[in-house]
Amino acid sequence: MQIHTDYPLLQHNTFGIEAKCAHFVEYNNEDELREALKLIRKDKDTPWLHIGGGSNLLFTRDYPGTILHSGILGKEVMEESKDSLLLRVGAAEDWDSLVEWCVSRGYHGLENLSLIPGEAGASAVQNIGAYGVEVESLIEKVETLHVETGAARIFQHDECEYGYRTSIFKQAYKGKFIVTHVQYRLSKAFHPQTSYGALKNLSENRPTPPTATEVRNEVIRIRREKLPDPAEIGSAGSFFMNPVISEAQFRLLQSQHPDIPNYPAKGGIKVPAGWLIEQCGWKGKQLGQAGVHPRQALVLVNLGHATGAEIQLLSQEIQKDVATRFNINLHPEVLFL
Repeated sequence: MQIHTDYPLLQHNTFGIEAKCAHFVEYNNEDELREALKLIRKDKDTPWLHIGGGSNLLFTRDYPGTILHSGILGKEVMEESKDSLLLRVGAAEDWDSLVEWCVSRGYHGLENLSLIPGEAGASAVQNIGAYGVEVESLIEKVETLHVETGAARIFQHDECEYGYRTSIFKQAYKGKFIVTHVQYRLSKAFHPQTSYGALKNLSENRPTPPTATEVRNEVIRIRREKLPDPAEIGSAGSFFMNPVISEAQFRLLQSQHPDIPNYPAKGGIKVPAGWLIEQCGWKGKQLGQAGVHPRQALVLVNLGHATGAEIQLLSQEIQKDVATRFNINLHPEVLFL
């Protein structure tokens, strides 16, 4: 277990914010995590936070407490049949490297989630999704440790209370359990999911369905075309969640904006947040060193040496404009700290 003091967080947040934390602890297995949790419980007055790859964090100031980060790696096939397998993955495994590894071995289901930044543990907390696929459809079990006791607990899929970009680990049990491993049920037969958005073109006018590699490559191409590389321009990918509105509200908006994009969703109609932001004139605009990406209005970027407070202010101005024009409240995917 590695413990650092006055630790710089520049390499632990994709926005590229120069912040520090009082203490940074990286553990490599469950026993080390239990030891780290004992230290946290001993000093109840000091705040703490567990992070993954930092792709959903916005540091608006130095963090005054302890940050935990998993170093638990590993991929293990737990069960296997002629049709599927159960893959156990350490929480610290890089997400896109995992997707690439699965595709190369004929383990299918994750292709549409290619190039999403972050780590495997966060996938089970955030319920990441893209191009018509949410990871919860593939998660069978989530292995955790209880923060207060250090006891291991395995959550079955139905216990995780998955919803759009959320789970029980972000809601009722926020800060109460830490994910150590995730078990994914993957298929040995490839069934392409290409009915969503830009992927439709991949299946049209061809005699045979696309391969898993073709779907992955197309997702990567689209994402690279729309989204900046965090290694070059600081960002957190999609900054806001796509709002789900009632059918009545959507019909009213559609009468005013016939071209409004939309997708069916649980509880109503999903409207792309990027489209709403673009209609409000924010695409390509900036406030100080914080800006809106010129190719994808859903992405806020650090144009140089932006502070977290500058990016937060930009997001608030966007929220105000969208609420005023469309009567829709945008909610950030990003956690402000």
